Amino acid sequence: MQRTPIKGRGSISNRTSRFEQYERTAVVDDWAQIQAQQIEPQLPRTTVRPETARTVITRNSSPDISFDRSINPYRGCEHGCIYCYARPSHAYLNHSPGLDFETILYSKVNAAGVLRAELSKPLYVPRVIALGTNTDPYQPIERRLRITAALLEVFAEFNHPVVITTKSASVTQDIPVLQRLAEKNLVKVMMSVGFLDADIARKLEPRASSPRARIEALRKLGAAGVPTGVIVAPIIPALTDHEIEKVLFSAKDAGAGEASYVLIRLPREVAGLFQEWLRGHHPLKATHVMNLITQMRGGKAYDSNYGTRMRGTGVHAQLIEQRFKKACAKAGLNQTRHTLNTALFLRPSPGTTQLSLF
Repeated sequence: MQRTPIKGRGSISNRTSRFEQYERTAVVDDWAQIQAQQIEPQLPRTTVRPETARTVITRNSSPDISFDRSINPYRGCEHGCIYCYARPSHAYLNHSPGLDFETILYSKVNAAGVLRAELSKPLYVPRVIALGTNTDPYQPIERRLRITAALLEVFAEFNHPVVITTKSASVTQDIPVLQRLAEKNLVKVMMSVGFLDADIARKLEPRASSPRARIEALRKLGAAGVPTGVIVAPIIPALTDHEIEKVLFSAKDAGAGEASYVLIRLPREVAGLFQEWLRGHHPLKATHVMNLITQMRGGKAYDSNYGTRMRGTGVHAQLIEQRFKKACAKAGLNQTRHTLNTALFLRPSPGTTQLSLF
């Protein structure tokens, strides 16, 4: 059965995760039709569940990303981006990567305290921490819970470098602490802007800031002295790839100094969710878009191999790479890479009378 899009949500269904023993399948019958006429359907509501974290710094050894440690203040993401590669992680919580991912959220309420404890360990060696690599640290609930803001205060307290990745203009609400970090070369904000078309954005990223608002946020951050960059992600062939150059030039005009890009990634359940979304929103393009994606993924919906998972392979992938590099050169992006400072790291005094050995 072809489902209809849900206003304000990215996923059209609550697709069963790979860990479930039984699969939920919608069936059309007369009784369901009668019920639909009598009962007005309710839009799915967002719920937030507190989580007490034991650790907050996640480490990785992936050879194709520029950081080896990251922090995610939240699980799930209300932005509802249908292409989000983090959706399958909700299956580990016994939730669907579909609607559950964007409606059942978890907040790490003690994240700042746990981070302070981890940075205070005598053997801790400072390296840049990426904030918001799995789910967005500035999704809508951050305006109320302010967990990301508390983490930034800890980074400032320890003089610890941090790179923020977001697609929310609300990052500007933390400009005061970001300025303090920037003065010591301890922060960089990478804004994810895959395209500028507002209509596509409302369907692909229903609760994220509009692309134009994100570009304006780059301008405000730059005016405050905070280094910024843009990530053109995701690039979706035959749907958003025509705006690569527009995004890069707009970001440069707003003060961004660096740029990167990521081809759409469809791991595990995301492939089915995205194809369902295509059929619901762009039925005439669905087959063409998926054909181009599989051409760049070795004949599959997704290729997880390091080195190619972000860029893809084949002629079309090479064309995208060439366009990106030429646009960056013409716009003046990536002329230098902004490296953050790790030498200023300092553990605050514990406030005791015991003298330090060094």
